[in-house]
Amino acid sequence: MATPTISVIVTNYNYRAFVAEAVDGALAQTLAPGEVIVVDDGSSDGSPEYLRERYGADPRVRLLCGENGGQLAAFQRGLAAATGEVVCFLDADDRWAPDYLAKVGALFAARTDVDFVCSDVHLIGQESGVQGYGPQAADLGYTALATWVRMRWYGAPTSALALRRALAQRVLDLPEGFAAQWRISADNCLVFGASLLGARKYYLPTGAVDYRIHGHNGWWHQQARTREFPAQFRSRCLINHYARQMGLDERALDLAKAEFKSRERPSWDDACVYADIAWRGSAPWWKRAERALSILLHGLRARRRLRL
Repeated sequence: MATPTISVIVTNYNYRAFVAEAVDGALAQTLAPGEVIVVDDGSSDGSPEYLRERYGADPRVRLLCGENGGQLAAFQRGLAAATGEVVCFLDADDRWAPDYLAKVGALFAARTDVDFVCSDVHLIGQESGVQGYGPQAADLGYTALATWVRMRWYGAPTSALALRRALAQRVLDLPEGFAAQWRISADNCLVFGASLLGARKYYLPTGAVDYRIHGHNGWWHQQARTREFPAQFRSRCLINHYARQMGLDERALDLAKAEFKSRERPSWDDACVYADIAWRGSAPWWKRAERALSILLHGLRARRRLRL
């Protein structure tokens, strides 16, 4: 099947020192994007003028410079201008290796049932290392129930996320008040929203996403706060919003076994999560127990296979 057309959305706020590296990297992909949309979110460091000077005459780049509205608002502005079948997001302080879009595009072409792809990320700058689900690609399947019940986060930072545009439009169709709540860490909207709206997710370790750690990373330097009540409450409210859209109720918990089996290589932790969800369902206690036990046994078998 033909590789889908790809729109790249680069969001920038006061990253003048890094944004050209991000945009130039997107333009230098071996699979050329259909367009690179750069959204400047009201920067005060000279970024708008710099972007206009550097890319104003480049037909491959669309510049959207406006007032500061936060990361979610920038995502929404960029998506409204996108025309590609797939949308890849890139923070202005990160960068891609030249083969990133080719790998992502090939996966979307081969797996027409997949709506959401996340990659591993390599830390650069003030820290080093790799973050991801491991060295092997994996079909993460459907993740609606685990996200709704247990607030599981199946995704990656912004620069390692790619969604089919139709899904991205549904995910980012949020009430106006949400923009103020998600001025930073709006990748939560992409990750939680895709799960709750029924996307099939896939983990593709590309080795091609560099996630820059520096003194101005809002989320990275406030990770401890993400575990505190205000951040958890905000995430729960976001998840509940998507759940209401889908009409989720207690009866959906009876589908825990089916959702669990959609995962290609479930871990023992996954099995424990889904057994708990199955036990919370609305079926008679003996049926819930049967489903929970079946999930745990499946998880044990998978664990043994990984050890062999």
